[in-house]
Amino acid sequence: MAQQATACAVPPLGCTLGLLRCVSEPVESKCMPAKSNPRNALLSAWQPPANGKAKAFSLEKCDPSAKPYSSGDKAKDKATVDALAIELDGLQDMLYADRRFKLLVILQGTDTSGKDGTIRGVFGRTSALGVHALGWKAPTETERAHDYLWRIHQQAPAAGEVMIFNRSHYEDVLVPVVNGWISPEQTRQRFAHINDLERMLTETGTVVMKFMLHISFKEQGQRLQERIDDPTKRWKFSLGDIEVRKQWAAYQKAYEALLGATSTAHAPWTIVPADSKTHRNLMIATLVRDKLKSLGLKYPPDDPKLIGLKIK
Repeated sequence: MAQQATACAVPPLGCTLGLLRCVSEPVESKCMPAKSNPRNALLSAWQPPANGKAKAFSLEKCDPSAKPYSSGDKAKDKATVDALAIELDGLQDMLYADRRFKLLVILQGTDTSGKDGTIRGVFGRTSALGVHALGWKAPTETERAHDYLWRIHQQAPAAGEVMIFNRSHYEDVLVPVVNGWISPEQTRQRFAHINDLERMLTETGTVVMKFMLHISFKEQGQRLQERIDDPTKRWKFSLGDIEVRKQWAAYQKAYEALLGATSTAHAPWTIVPADSKTHRNLMIATLVRDKLKSLGLKYPPDDPKLIGLKIK
């Protein structure tokens, strides 16, 4: 049986993004007119199959230097990011007033993948009243005394809020796995726990958007060196980063496992090629904008008592 292409596979030459989509065919691939929304077709190329339908998911097929959402002009892309950031501010205001939904944005990635930069670039124009960011660290003694998802659920967004996780509960199926602290059976249990938590959140009004910021080993090395060389960034660097970098292959394997096991219909993963910081922000800002617009947000109805009211 001919092998089928998987998510993130490089499209054949001649496929025009936005107008045509690449369709997986036995042996060879073809460019065919999109039968569905071209934007959705483009996105699906960067999302692992939902509900563990992929026998084995490979990040090697996902080029971290790709720019699927780029116009091809960096200056234009930067201007688009700025415009999207302003648009997101308006949509977030409507989300806060509407109060029917909550938005949880999860940013995962290796060291230097750009989680902080994404928060600044994409959400920097939004109101601090309705948008909150949380950087997860090692659990405290009190947190360790509870199950590993206890602290996560407490920080889920309230009605009308946007919560951004810089790292997340997925650290609990990365660090312990790579270091051999939990067994394969415990890892599978944690995947199921996480899927259950996210399903419960989505069933009670939370939109969950999960972004894996995908950079190359070479790009990470350059960014780590920049932190060492730049006195204003040196505080971000730790000698432990070098030890973690030595485990690159193991972390990539752990990421592949979690992406395959926890990309679900209710909370899909999106892999963001992030060697380009501008493209990373452009892709995430576009997807968050599109998601918020799809919710049919609206301001609450006017109080009839306000009709004709004049302030004296």
